[in-house]
Amino acid sequence: MDALTEALQADAPTSEWEGLSPPSSYLAAHLRAEDMDRFAPGEERDVRTTLHVDTVPMPELAPDEVLVAVMASSINYNTVWSATFEPVPTFSFLQRLGRQGGFASRHDQPYHVVGSDAAGVVVRAGAGVRRWAAGDHVVVSCVQVDDQEPATHADGMMGAEQRIWGYETNFGGLAHYAVVRASQLLPKPTHLTWEEAASVLLTAATSYRMLVSDKGARIKQGDIVLIWGAAGGLGGYALQMVKNAGGIAVGVVGSERKAEALRQLGCDVVINRAELGLDTANDPTPEQTIEFGKRLGRAVRDALGEDPHVVFDYVGKATFGLSVFVVRRGGTVVTCGSSTGYDHHFDNRYLWMNLKRIVGSHAANLQEQWECNRLFQLGRLTPVLSDVYPLEKVGEAAALVQRNEHLGKVGVLCLAPEPGLGVTDPERRLALDPEGKNPFAARRPARA
Repeated sequence: MDALTEALQADAPTSEWEGLSPPSSYLAAHLRAEDMDRFAPGEERDVRTTLHVDTVPMPELAPDEVLVAVMASSINYNTVWSATFEPVPTFSFLQRLGRQGGFASRHDQPYHVVGSDAAGVVVRAGAGVRRWAAGDHVVVSCVQVDDQEPATHADGMMGAEQRIWGYETNFGGLAHYAVVRASQLLPKPTHLTWEEAASVLLTAATSYRMLVSDKGARIKQGDIVLIWGAAGGLGGYALQMVKNAGGIAVGVVGSERKAEALRQLGCDVVINRAELGLDTANDPTPEQTIEFGKRLGRAVRDALGEDPHVVFDYVGKATFGLSVFVVRRGGTVVTCGSSTGYDHHFDNRYLWMNLKRIVGSHAANLQEQWECNRLFQLGRLTPVLSDVYPLEKVGEAAALVQRNEHLGKVGVLCLAPEPGLGVTDPERRLALDPEGKNPFAARRPARA
């Protein structure tokens, strides 16, 4: 292990490592271009077979970039997509980016370092970076934008050159080091551990834009919000945001274990879809959609006397027709992701004749991410981290998400030698959660 990495793992003061050179290579979870054809048609695409953990070369730093020593990262569903090469191999994104030339050409490699979340320490800043310096504790936004593109200045998500870091770019967060643009950084909440902070930004900020932002559903007091997959990463944060806004949260999950976690989080209505006979409907027919929609709508009305104002849907093909059916007249379905498939089917009569709206949403711009991150610093939002793995076991961590066997987020320790490190304001941590009541909290050691 090189001297800089050893100093960072030992939590040495900045003055002891600032003059040390970054290593010429570093440990990273990555995909290999040679694996793109390894799965036969119809074969189960197990992410554990394609996620490799080995050293990769350290890339050159562009003037507007920062080198971050990654203390922890987390699994997002885009890593599952990347590792299964579906819907398209992400190497095609890297090749397209590389054709721009200049520093962009670094991204087109026969390996792809994945991961779209990170918490860590700035170790180097490019010549054009003004607001960040070595030693700063940061969290990393998954969104890379081109600040010379006009649309970016209205809404970063609307720029044609907006990309998701670690998915549509190389040098992502599931590694000991990551290369990011300075415009991706935000201050790490001081009372969170490295792994907690790394489990926040992509999913929480996505939920924030979907529900709270003026670009999304703009929920308000009294709104009934139905949340599919409410015990997942996106869903766990969506639930908290609905409660913060004075709304009424209806969480839909697939097991009693997940239902109990929602009850502990204060979800107003918890629906186990298995009990409604929705657990096998991954691709419902039009007739099934209407029948299942009636069951789901009846369950919500039995509990609350009304239909939902908003449906939060990142599940996709398996649920989207139900979402359109069950939301009230004039209501909104807000959607992203589509973990069960992108080919959505719904009966347009229930949309058009009832004046419903569909809002597409993707990640969050930097201002929205800053607003969301502030809520964590204030203690108004709580991490929904339930499990922590070492980087060497990243395949197992991703497989847990691929099989939908996780609660909340699954963290990955990178340079942090053990869980529980990185808290710089322990008094605030104790004041915000004196009894440790978060049902998602990962209090077990990282899995060996």
